[in-house]
Amino acid sequence: MSVPASQSPKPTSRRRRRTRIAGGAMLLILATTACSSLGRTAVGTISYTIGPETSVKVTSPKVRGCHRLPPAGTTEVYNNTLVDMVMYRTPDCTGKDTTYLGSRLANNTAPQAAPWRSYSFVH
Repeated sequence: MSVPASQSPKPTSRRRRRTRIAGGAMLLILATTACSSLGRTAVGTISYTIGPETSVKVTSPKVRGCHRLPPAGTTEVYNNTLVDMVMYRTPDCTGKDTTYLGSRLANNTAPQAAPWRSYSFVH
């Protein structure tokens, strides 16, 4: 399909349009870069139980750092996030007795085992 010369856009309006598109792309890049430093989260929920009747859900916890569980700990954990995690028997994410819990998996401790008291994410 051809357009008559009288209806085609002027060269200056083409330049303005390209400049606007380039400017919009730069703003999008800057906004994406600025938001990436706000602190990544593990998208999804971590669910765990405390005692026989209490269930806790944590939504999108931060990926960095050690996350403490209540002092009594927990024996059931469901990792419904997009990030793998490591469960610890100590409250400060240290020690060799750990359990690796992949994304979207659950784990229960053996009846005689100590409860988990903290967790961190693999990133």
